[in-house]
Amino acid sequence: MMNDELKKIVIIGPESTGKSTLCKQLAEHYNTLWCPEYAREFLLKHGTNYSFDDLLTIAKGQIVLEESYELKVKNDELENKKNHPKLFLDTDMIVMKVWCEFVFGKCHQFILDELKTRKYDLYLLCNIDLPWVRDELREYENEAPRKELFSIYKNILEHQSSPWKLISGIGELRLQHAINAINEAYGL
Repeated sequence: MMNDELKKIVIIGPESTGKSTLCKQLAEHYNTLWCPEYAREFLLKHGTNYSFDDLLTIAKGQIVLEESYELKVKNDELENKKNHPKLFLDTDMIVMKVWCEFVFGKCHQFILDELKTRKYDLYLLCNIDLPWVRDELREYENEAPRKELFSIYKNILEHQSSPWKLISGIGELRLQHAINAINEAYGL
Protein backbone atom coordinates (compact mmCIF):
# COMPACT_ATOMS: atom_id res chain seq x y z
CA MET A 1 0.00 0.00 0.00
CA MET A 2 1.04 3.58 -0.41
CA ASN A 3 1.94 5.71 2.57
CA ASP A 4 -1.68 6.50 3.40
CA GLU A 5 -2.97 4.73 6.48
CA LEU A 6 -5.93 2.40 6.43
CA LYS A 7 -9.25 4.21 6.91
CA LYS A 8 -11.71 2.30 9.04
CA ILE A 9 -15.33 3.18 8.28
CA VAL A 10 -18.03 1.81 10.58
CA ILE A 11 -21.62 1.32 9.44
CA ILE A 12 -23.96 1.39 12.45
CA GLY A 13 -27.64 1.76 13.26
CA PRO A 14 -30.60 -0.24 14.50
CA GLU A 15 -31.30 -3.69 13.08
CA SER A 16 -32.78 -3.95 9.60
CA THR A 17 -31.37 -0.64 8.36
CA GLY A 18 -29.25 -2.14 5.59
CA LYS A 19 -25.86 -2.14 7.35
CA SER A 20 -24.57 -5.45 5.99
CA THR A 21 -25.87 -4.73 2.50
CA LEU A 22 -24.26 -1.30 2.55
CA CYS A 23 -20.94 -2.74 3.78
CA LYS A 24 -20.92 -5.26 0.93
CA GLN A 25 -21.81 -2.63 -1.66
CA LEU A 26 -19.20 -0.15 -0.42
CA ALA A 27 -16.47 -2.79 -0.28
CA GLU A 28 -17.30 -3.74 -3.85
CA HIS A 29 -17.39 -0.11 -4.99
CA TYR A 30 -13.99 0.67 -3.43
CA ASN A 31 -12.51 -2.75 -4.30
CA THR A 32 -11.71 -3.63 -0.71
CA LEU A 33 -12.99 -5.83 2.13
CA TRP A 34 -15.68 -5.47 4.75
CA CYS A 35 -15.72 -7.04 8.20
CA PRO A 36 -18.99 -8.80 9.03
CA GLU A 37 -20.75 -8.77 12.37
CA TYR A 38 -19.41 -11.53 14.64
CA ALA A 39 -22.70 -11.55 16.58
CA ARG A 40 -24.53 -13.08 13.61
CA GLU A 41 -22.12 -16.04 13.46
CA PHE A 42 -22.26 -16.48 17.24
CA LEU A 43 -26.06 -16.34 17.51
CA LEU A 44 -26.61 -18.66 14.55
CA LYS A 45 -24.33 -21.19 16.24
CA HIS A 46 -25.50 -20.77 19.87
CA GLY A 47 -29.08 -19.57 19.51
CA THR A 48 -30.82 -16.30 20.26
CA ASN A 49 -31.31 -16.88 23.99
CA TYR A 50 -28.12 -14.97 24.83
CA SER A 51 -26.86 -13.78 28.21
CA PHE A 52 -25.05 -10.66 29.37
CA ASP A 53 -21.80 -12.65 29.40
CA ASP A 54 -22.44 -13.82 25.83
CA LEU A 55 -22.27 -10.17 24.78
CA LEU A 56 -18.75 -9.95 26.21
CA THR A 57 -17.79 -13.05 24.19
CA ILE A 58 -19.34 -11.46 21.09
CA ALA A 59 -17.48 -8.17 21.69
CA LYS A 60 -14.15 -9.98 22.00
CA GLY A 61 -14.93 -12.04 18.90
CA GLN A 62 -15.76 -8.86 16.98
CA ILE A 63 -12.41 -7.33 17.86
CA VAL A 64 -10.51 -10.44 16.76
CA LEU A 65 -12.49 -10.52 13.51
CA GLU A 66 -11.94 -6.79 12.91
CA GLU A 67 -8.19 -7.09 13.47
CA SER A 68 -7.96 -10.06 11.10
CA TYR A 69 -9.71 -8.09 8.34
CA GLU A 70 -7.54 -5.06 9.02
CA LEU A 71 -4.45 -7.22 8.42
CA LYS A 72 -5.96 -8.65 5.24
CA VAL A 73 -6.55 -5.18 3.79
CA LYS A 74 -3.12 -3.97 4.84
CA ASN A 75 -1.44 -7.03 3.30
CA ASP A 76 -3.50 -7.26 0.11
CA GLU A 77 -3.20 -5.05 -2.92
CA LEU A 78 -6.97 -4.74 -3.23
CA GLU A 79 -7.74 -1.15 -3.92
CA ASN A 80 -7.10 0.28 -7.34
CA LYS A 81 -6.68 3.71 -5.81
CA LYS A 82 -3.93 3.36 -3.26
CA ASN A 83 -4.68 6.58 -1.44
CA HIS A 84 -6.93 6.06 1.53
CA PRO A 85 -7.20 2.24 1.62
CA LYS A 86 -10.45 1.37 3.39
CA LEU A 87 -12.01 -1.29 5.57
CA PHE A 88 -15.76 -1.23 6.11
CA LEU A 89 -16.98 -2.55 9.47
CA ASP A 90 -20.49 -3.87 10.04
CA THR A 91 -20.31 -3.09 13.76
CA ASP A 92 -18.04 -1.83 16.54
CA MET A 93 -17.95 -1.37 20.31
CA ILE A 94 -20.56 1.42 20.18
CA VAL A 95 -23.01 -1.21 18.95
CA MET A 96 -21.91 -3.59 21.71
CA LYS A 97 -22.35 -0.88 24.36
CA VAL A 98 -25.82 0.02 23.10
CA TRP A 99 -26.82 -3.65 22.89
CA CYS A 100 -25.63 -4.37 26.45
CA GLU A 101 -27.34 -1.32 27.91
CA PHE A 102 -30.56 -1.64 25.91
CA VAL A 103 -31.11 -5.30 26.78
CA PHE A 104 -29.44 -5.64 30.20
CA GLY A 105 -29.22 -2.07 31.54
CA LYS A 106 -25.45 -2.31 32.03
CA CYS A 107 -22.27 -2.71 30.01
CA HIS A 108 -19.11 -4.77 30.43
CA GLN A 109 -16.08 -2.73 31.49
CA PHE A 110 -14.07 -4.41 28.72
CA ILE A 111 -16.37 -2.84 26.09
CA LEU A 112 -16.18 0.58 27.75
CA ASP A 113 -12.38 0.34 27.84
CA GLU A 114 -12.24 -0.66 24.17
CA LEU A 115 -14.46 2.30 23.30
CA LYS A 116 -11.81 4.61 24.77
CA THR A 117 -8.89 3.11 22.86
CA ARG A 118 -10.25 1.99 19.47
CA LYS A 119 -10.37 4.73 16.86
CA TYR A 120 -12.30 4.89 13.61
CA ASP A 121 -12.10 7.38 10.79
CA LEU A 122 -15.74 7.73 9.82
CA TYR A 123 -19.13 6.49 10.98
CA LEU A 124 -22.11 6.06 8.68
CA LEU A 125 -25.34 5.97 10.68
CA CYS A 126 -28.08 4.14 8.80
CA ASN A 127 -31.44 5.80 9.12
CA ILE A 128 -34.58 3.83 9.97
CA ASP A 129 -36.24 4.78 6.68
CA LEU A 130 -36.07 1.20 5.38
CA PRO A 131 -38.89 -1.23 6.16
CA TRP A 132 -38.10 -3.79 8.85
CA VAL A 133 -37.38 -7.21 7.34
CA ARG A 134 -37.89 -10.41 9.34
CA ASP A 135 -34.72 -12.38 10.09
CA GLU A 136 -34.23 -15.26 12.54
CA LEU A 137 -31.90 -13.05 14.63
CA ARG A 138 -33.81 -9.75 14.68
CA GLU A 139 -35.60 -8.71 17.84
CA TYR A 140 -37.31 -5.33 17.35
CA GLU A 141 -40.05 -5.41 14.75
CA ASN A 142 -41.97 -2.53 16.33
CA GLU A 143 -41.15 1.02 15.31
CA ALA A 144 -40.78 2.37 18.88
CA PRO A 145 -37.60 0.41 19.76
CA ARG A 146 -36.12 1.16 16.33
CA LYS A 147 -36.69 4.89 16.88
CA GLU A 148 -35.28 4.69 20.39
CA LEU A 149 -32.17 2.81 19.24
CA PHE A 150 -31.64 5.22 16.36
CA SER A 151 -31.82 8.13 18.80
CA ILE A 152 -29.29 6.44 21.10
CA TYR A 153 -26.84 5.87 18.23
CA LYS A 154 -27.24 9.42 16.97
CA ASN A 155 -26.68 10.86 20.45
CA ILE A 156 -23.50 8.82 20.92
CA LEU A 157 -22.13 9.87 17.53
CA GLU A 158 -22.88 13.52 18.25
CA HIS A 159 -20.81 13.30 21.45
CA GLN A 160 -17.71 11.47 20.21
CA SER A 161 -14.76 12.75 18.19
CA SER A 162 -14.92 10.76 14.91
CA PRO A 163 -16.77 12.34 11.99
CA TRP A 164 -20.08 10.78 11.05
CA LYS A 165 -22.80 11.09 8.42
CA LEU A 166 -26.44 10.09 8.40
CA ILE A 167 -27.25 7.75 5.51
CA SER A 168 -30.81 7.67 4.22
CA GLY A 169 -32.56 6.57 1.06
CA ILE A 170 -33.73 3.37 -0.52
CA GLY A 171 -31.67 1.13 -2.81
CA GLU A 172 -29.14 2.84 -5.06
CA LEU A 173 -29.89 6.22 -3.46
CA ARG A 174 -28.74 4.93 -0.06
CA LEU A 175 -25.54 3.57 -1.58
CA GLN A 176 -24.88 6.81 -3.45
CA HIS A 177 -25.37 8.86 -0.28
CA ALA A 178 -22.80 6.64 1.47
CA ILE A 179 -20.33 6.93 -1.42
CA ASN A 180 -20.77 10.71 -1.46
CA ALA A 181 -20.14 10.91 2.30
CA ILE A 182 -16.96 8.83 1.98
CA ASN A 183 -15.67 10.72 -1.05
CA GLU A 184 -16.33 14.03 0.69
CA ALA A 185 -14.56 12.86 3.85
CA TYR A 186 -11.45 11.82 1.90
CA GLY A 187 -11.44 14.36 -0.90
CA LEU A 188 -12.01 11.73 -3.62
